[in-house]
Amino acid sequence: MAGAAIEEMVTAGPALLRLHGHVAHLELNRPEAANGLDIEMLEGLHAALHRCIADARVRVVLMSGKGAHFCAGGDVQVFASKGADLPQYIRRATALLQEVIAALIHLDAPVVAAVHGYSAGGGGMGLVCASDLVIAAENAQFGLTEVKRGLVANAGGLVRLPRQLPAKIASELVLTGDIVPASLLAHHGLINRLVPSGDALNAALGCARKIAANGPLAVAVSRQVLSASQDWLSTEMFERQYQLTAPVFKSADAREGASAFAEKRTPIWRGE
Repeated sequence: MAGAAIEEMVTAGPALLRLHGHVAHLELNRPEAANGLDIEMLEGLHAALHRCIADARVRVVLMSGKGAHFCAGGDVQVFASKGADLPQYIRRATALLQEVIAALIHLDAPVVAAVHGYSAGGGGMGLVCASDLVIAAENAQFGLTEVKRGLVANAGGLVRLPRQLPAKIASELVLTGDIVPASLLAHHGLINRLVPSGDALNAALGCARKIAANGPLAVAVSRQVLSASQDWLSTEMFERQYQLTAPVFKSADAREGASAFAEKRTPIWRGE
């Protein structure tokens, strides 16, 4: 995972990126539009995620939204301005969003989302569903609202939400397009932790730092198994798990973890 390092300072643009130790903080930066996704924002997110992939220092990605909301989905006002070019614009935006979701899912680094305000539409909910952990403020609200506009959430929400919520709850969100409170989705397991309004980012950063303090190779492989094993047959799951995890037990990090534990010190991970 060699490559250009992420700058320590904030990177300007619609997707801000900064590094806190081994935590890459990716911040959606269109607060004037409730962080609605347009093509410029999606291109920024795509580029930022590939910088994370290329930087060996990144062990966790923390994702949040600037301003009052996490992400209100696709920017409907931008859509409305496109006139006859709208179908082409939506195709391009959807393709970019799918690439962003795929990059989040296939990162070695786990993704922690800090959600406040609205997380709506295929964009907002797609980012949430692609995250490994979700820390939400009590004032957060969620929904897949596409059907209210005659559209479908085809960037991942329709296929990933039923894997993360009971089928009837997922159906209700998709088919009604209603916005629901964070407490409902926390009850059904989509949200790891509810925190007071205004505390989501700090709580998520604390969680991300806790993950980043663990062995990076062990975390990356564990994330891979958690994701891939959903499609494994019960008769093959242990063999396939062994194929992925065996190198971890032979790694320098495994030896370092044992030594650090015996010597009562903080381990120095090499990621190999």
